[in-house]
Amino acid sequence: MTQNTSIAPILAEADVEAFLARDLAVVWHPCTQMREHRGELPLVPIRRGRGAWLEGMDGRRYLDAISSWWTNLFGHAHPVIAEAIGRQAAELEHVIYAGFAHEPGLRLAERLVALAPRSTSSPPLSRVFYGENGSAAIEIALKMSFHAHLNRGEGQRTRFIALENGYHGETLGALAVSDIPLFRRVYAPLLMEPCFAPSPDAFKAEAGETAEACARRAAAALAGLLEREGERIAALVMEPRVQCAGGMRMHHPIYLAEARRLCDAHGVHLIADEIAVGFGRTGTLFACEQAGVTPDFLCLSKGLTAGSLPLSAVLTHERVFEAFWSEDRSRGFLHSHSYTGNPIACAAANATLDLFAARDVIADNRVLAAKLAVAAGRFAGHPQLGELRQAGMILAFELVEDRASRRAYTDHPRRRALAAYRAGLEAGAVLRPLGNVLYWMPPYCIGDEEIEVLERATAAALEAYVRCA
Repeated sequence: MTQNTSIAPILAEADVEAFLARDLAVVWHPCTQMREHRGELPLVPIRRGRGAWLEGMDGRRYLDAISSWWTNLFGHAHPVIAEAIGRQAAELEHVIYAGFAHEPGLRLAERLVALAPRSTSSPPLSRVFYGENGSAAIEIALKMSFHAHLNRGEGQRTRFIALENGYHGETLGALAVSDIPLFRRVYAPLLMEPCFAPSPDAFKAEAGETAEACARRAAAALAGLLEREGERIAALVMEPRVQCAGGMRMHHPIYLAEARRLCDAHGVHLIADEIAVGFGRTGTLFACEQAGVTPDFLCLSKGLTAGSLPLSAVLTHERVFEAFWSEDRSRGFLHSHSYTGNPIACAAANATLDLFAARDVIADNRVLAAKLAVAAGRFAGHPQLGELRQAGMILAFELVEDRASRRAYTDHPRRRALAAYRAGLEAGAVLRPLGNVLYWMPPYCIGDEEIEVLERATAAALEAYVRCA
């Protein structure tokens, strides 16, 4: 891998502190109570990334065990992606995508529809609409679903079904179909109210109940909801296989298969949010493949550019597209973003797909996932580990106060998570707990050395979480 000789030098402690003071004077960081950054949660200033590692301005290295918010697939500063970005930037950095076209956007769309999950019972995904991030993709899918029904004379379909414990983004439409109280509660007065269906989360299985039986029970509840409300529902939106922000909770693929069948029976669209789980995270290129279904809308982002640039894509089929085909301009889908189809971001996504094409990444990931399973299995006997679960390259450690009853900790949850995070950093890895869940979602370039670091950091984080009071 080529080295960037222009990278900023390692800074002395006083210079790092001066940098952080400047940052805190002007920058408002995301998903943070900013007051914490002046005390118990100091910022970590990063100067560069290489492979699975981030390097701080003070020279310390941190294993990026969460792929920088689940985006990075092949490691930081990957030369293939970096070269593609530079080459495209020198040719065409951006052009309005309304009324114009360019090669990177076309090539990417052709490749995505060729790779999309297919089934014999649903029309193939054949159209691509671009956005800039995951939340934008969900907004596009929600609006497109409603508008397609409206254009077909079903204007009564104004509601959506979402799953309990699901998460789909921070813009108002995406947040409305999310069910994480920490994010949703404050803005509830601004949000449309969806119908929430029970999650098929296998952690909620009753005594003696299998993951499949648990999923079927949740599907039966969904069936009842559609019987009551189906004529008013535009779409069901869900994360296939793993509810990520909800604590990496996992469910059996049969739920997605049943959801597809029920949506078809009631004329309801199925929106698959594969923003986090797509591009090989769960063991197949797309999680929908594990249920043998094709959704009406497939939402992609994060790994689409392997974490290099903001881009999202919503794939849909001809029946939806044809609902907007009209001489009446108001029947068209007039949604737009300034940077829709940005050529540089599309070039980065094409380079990402080139890396998938160059070798069998999915097969390699299965070998790597088995190694991670062995490493995680060393914690299986921990008295505060309520469940260890895995879906491909995603592993989650559910921490509980009492293992027998799987009773969760209720005292100082934020303080415990913060203690685990800081202990992980001290041990050389970025582990950002989701409440009482520690998880691994590393880049696909992680090797034996990194797995050893991950084990040590996880042991330290578990100890800090349990001992915190």
